[in-house]
Amino acid sequence: MDAETSGMGRVIMFNLEQFISTYVTKRQTSMFLPDIERNREALSNKIAGKTVCVIGGAGSIGSSFIKAILPFKPASLVVVDTNENALAELTRDIRSTKGMFIPANFTTYPMDFASPVFKKMFIRCGGFDIVANFSAHKHVRSEKDIYSVEVLIQNNIFHAKILLDLLVKYPPEEYFCVSTDKAANPVNIMGASKRIMEDVIFGYSDKFPVKTARFANVAFSNGSLPAGFLERIHKQQPLSGPSDIRRYFVSPEESGQICMLACMLGENRAIFFPKLEETQMMTFDAIGTELLRAYNYEIVECVSDEDAIDKAEDLKHGSNQYPVHYSAADTSGEKAFEEFVTDTEKADRERFLSLGVITGKEIPDKKRLKKLFADLNSAFERADTTKEEIIEIMKEYLPNFEHIETGKFLDDKM
Repeated sequence: MDAETSGMGRVIMFNLEQFISTYVTKRQTSMFLPDIERNREALSNKIAGKTVCVIGGAGSIGSSFIKAILPFKPASLVVVDTNENALAELTRDIRSTKGMFIPANFTTYPMDFASPVFKKMFIRCGGFDIVANFSAHKHVRSEKDIYSVEVLIQNNIFHAKILLDLLVKYPPEEYFCVSTDKAANPVNIMGASKRIMEDVIFGYSDKFPVKTARFANVAFSNGSLPAGFLERIHKQQPLSGPSDIRRYFVSPEESGQICMLACMLGENRAIFFPKLEETQMMTFDAIGTELLRAYNYEIVECVSDEDAIDKAEDLKHGSNQYPVHYSAADTSGEKAFEEFVTDTEKADRERFLSLGVITGKEIPDKKRLKKLFADLNSAFERADTTKEEIIEIMKEYLPNFEHIETGKFLDDKM
């Protein structure tokens, strides 16, 4: 439970985990606990005594995955992430948690998993029994221009292939790479890149088992709008967000658990997703409003970002009136609703209590993938390539990719 100071100088005791369970997921315990208990022996057999490498392990989902698997006592854990500060906090968090099992061989490396030094480390370790990749550009805002698009595709697609080529020489018992619900009938480049990533990893499924998971927004994950709400409150800045975007949410703990279950229990080429009902969707303005109420603020709805910024100055003088500006979404790539399974995919909803599994996925056409890589590389080599050209290349590979372009981007808003 954290102590925070509100606008009138009052100390507010705020527990984020409790807030998430009460107002966001509306579940007091993880929805995946029953499946974990039912499969505890199988999970232990898959993890106990095994060597594990977690890439992107300092992020919200990667760190939650680590906390999910540690109780099953792996022999060693190597965590790779480009965020050096986040790796330091992950280590402090794990070592400060009462009862947390920490293998004797626990190492963190602040490095890029597509770099030569990562390859050196990986080869020196002789590979790993379990490899889980959480490194990804996850924001729709990462498609504002050709440069941000190229970086996104490099990380989500090209770098994934570099890792997979290395794994061919050191095949793991289990390989997991996180996907997104936005890969189902994508409307933005990020979602399309993760849908292509699914095909890329499935293209290696004849070499070693590969699994993935599409799931909802992780409540208050790093860089998310709800996490931004907390930052705005801390800095006494106004809240802004869409009023018409409905999203599924899982807690940070649940995000790691679904990835563990998919990685350890999934069949080759399985895509896991949570069995959530449409009534469990939340809007961002509802989360912001409940958050401000938890801090004992009264909400003042403003007509624009500028109006909200002006009114926020009163917070610095002790006002308890908190300005917000909620409006309809008008930025590129925003889907009004979420889905996990397309009409052409077959899903098994019976094997697990809280999870569905997309089955029957075939090894993709490797010639088509090779052409896609060649087309993208050729386009990025040209100095005058546009974002629209990249979208057309991706559409040629993904005929159901219906990009939503409005000319407005999230970086233009608060």
